[in-house]
Amino acid sequence: MVIEALSLVVYRDKMHKMGLREYEQSLNTPLRQATVMLLVRDDEVLLAMKKRGFGVGKYNGVGGKPNPDEDILQTAIRESQEEIEVTPLEPKKVAILNYHFPLQANWGQQVHIFIATKWQGEPVETEEMKPKWFKVKEMPFKEMWVDDEVWMPKVFAGALLKGSFMFGENEKIDDYYLEEVDSLEL
Repeated sequence: MVIEALSLVVYRDKMHKMGLREYEQSLNTPLRQATVMLLVRDDEVLLAMKKRGFGVGKYNGVGGKPNPDEDILQTAIRESQEEIEVTPLEPKKVAILNYHFPLQANWGQQVHIFIATKWQGEPVETEEMKPKWFKVKEMPFKEMWVDDEVWMPKVFAGALLKGSFMFGENEKIDDYYLEEVDSLEL
């Protein structure tokens, strides 16, 4: 408990002295890579309730971390196959978002967000995810990561995004920035 309290004090002190961009520049190691795939049909998006692991109890797109020698697009497709038994066809990268959790060791990650409007197979529940279709205008934001309400409407409106979110206590956003870009290619 003393270590947790000390970490919180150091974190608050550091964040009061520098902004999120400065915090990112102070990091010594790259963020873990991850993916999120959103299947979209007409005015609906497929989200899935996470049943175990990171993000349990929240709706999100499907996704995860790359295997060795796997690129980020291959990761997004494989994770969709594993988590809901669907193979996305021609997915489009729509965002690259950095997530920082200074109070939670090893939670930081850079997430590549994809949208697919075509796929093979029908989404099914697995041990990890329970998929459900939602109207884009009726997203269950109260049951999702709090940042989703910030960036998802922009992506569904056609924007390509880069940004970062800093989470503090109780998974609340302490700071963020979001930029519309013309391309997500390097």
